[in-house]
Amino acid sequence: MAQTPDPTIPLANLHGRTRTLDDWLTISHLALVVLPGKPEASKYVALGERALRVFRESDARTAFLVTGNEHAARRVLGPVAERYVVFVDNERALVNSLGLARLPAFVHLRSDCALVDAAEGWDPQAWDRVSESIAKATRWSRAVYPMPGDPAPFEGWAVA
Repeated sequence: MAQTPDPTIPLANLHGRTRTLDDWLTISHLALVVLPGKPEASKYVALGERALRVFRESDARTAFLVTGNEHAARRVLGPVAERYVVFVDNERALVNSLGLARLPAFVHLRSDCALVDAAEGWDPQAWDRVSESIAKATRWSRAVYPMPGDPAPFEGWAVA
């Protein structure tokens, strides 16, 4: 079950800059799309990009988090990796601290690192609920789930 993570967990971006989670979230919410570092996860990048594109101009920081190293993140995200903040979680420290059991996941954290909501696996209604919570908190438009052409619901991959 998802939970508020340890704010002191070190988190590295794709360019090798490492800070603690609370340093990355000093003044904004976080809309975080979490993907496993396996090639099959690329099927869910467009779902994450929908949310990040909508919330990019809001009062939320938007980012992908890939469980793997830089190479795995670039393999999963492809050219999308150059358009958004991307964190790598090779040891799954943040994913485990969040209590996530299934990926992909869509997570909303407040600026104090408290968990507001999370959706695990590709559950369109749960992703829509998380999108709504971010929109309400930031007084912004929301990303809509599901949309025509979205993949079928999927319980997700177990976090190993």
